[in-house]
Amino acid sequence: MTIKTTSFSYPYSSATAVAQALGTIDKESQGVVLPIHVATTYIRGVDNSYPTGNVYSRADNPTYKPVEQLLCQLEQGEQALLFSSGMAAATSVFLALQPGDHVIVPHIMYWALRHWLLNFAKDWGLQFSFVDMTQLHLVKQAMQPGKTKLVWLETPGNPLWTISDITEIVALAHQADAWVAVDSTCATPILSQPLALGADIVMHSATKYLNGHSDVIAGALITAADHPYWQRIRSIRAQLGAVPSPYDAAQLLRGMRTLHLRVKAACENALFLAEQLQQHPQIKAVLYPGLPNFAGYEVACKQMSGGFGGMLSIQVVGGEAAAIHVAANTKLWKRATSLGGVESLIEHRASVEGAGTPCPSDLLRLSAGIEDKHELLADLLQALPSR
Repeated sequence: MTIKTTSFSYPYSSATAVAQALGTIDKESQGVVLPIHVATTYIRGVDNSYPTGNVYSRADNPTYKPVEQLLCQLEQGEQALLFSSGMAAATSVFLALQPGDHVIVPHIMYWALRHWLLNFAKDWGLQFSFVDMTQLHLVKQAMQPGKTKLVWLETPGNPLWTISDITEIVALAHQADAWVAVDSTCATPILSQPLALGADIVMHSATKYLNGHSDVIAGALITAADHPYWQRIRSIRAQLGAVPSPYDAAQLLRGMRTLHLRVKAACENALFLAEQLQQHPQIKAVLYPGLPNFAGYEVACKQMSGGFGGMLSIQVVGGEAAAIHVAANTKLWKRATSLGGVESLIEHRASVEGAGTPCPSDLLRLSAGIEDKHELLADLLQALPSR
């Protein structure tokens, strides 16, 4: 599968691109912050055309464009689409397939999407193979040439933070004429650019790191090139109305302006916590791609730069009850679902995922925020049993 890619020509670094939102200035007011366009419909020209290209806000809104352009710049993509949530973005990739198509997905992945695949997607006639994506031979065995149409990766994989080799899996998938889509939510475009490694589509739950302030629900897809499959995804977004409000799009752009700083701080905090916690006698294991003894460390070093992410998990000695006790006794860490915000969050993940989860019952998922790392560590240590 050969795809022509197109790079945006913004002449500055990605750090400058996000800080200045590509340097865009409002033409009418000369404001450094762009206006929010709340119109739902747009005037036709006298020739019955749409001179601005905007038809109806279920498909087009000028507030989306700066965010989509910035995402293209960061991911080295050709086109991007904003969605009403990360789930709306992810499920659109699957809904754009045809009944009978076969898809390979990770056995460790974001639970909400895994649940949707198991309980709803099969009704659309899709067939699935859940595979350990860290084992290339298993990915190769799962390929069904002529039938496998999509390989969905999530790396790092939530909540065990498994690392999949994007370049190698892309080679296997493209040899079988299958598309590759990568959920790169936890890596962020600051640490990894899957399109540059050969993937066809990259997905982000923009609710998380891209926005970074726990006050916007949004999702995004970026493609390496325009193609019929991408056009079908675009059509699904418009027909289902899976778009964010103009206000949320503007808030997302605002949040992205500090993306580099937030991701850097979160990475530094997560690495510090992982290094310190792995020495604690009441912690059975620390799962973090930045630890040299982590199974995916070498692959992570190859395809991530600038850090290994702000997410880590710990397995607590004493099992489920002990893990829940630790979460209940933190004071600085907030007991809540989600990740990627400026505040640090902790959660007993198996309780959230419920029956059928592959998540160990003794596991706590930690989203390191940007607070003082020593205070974050001290809070966890006081919550851990002293015995």
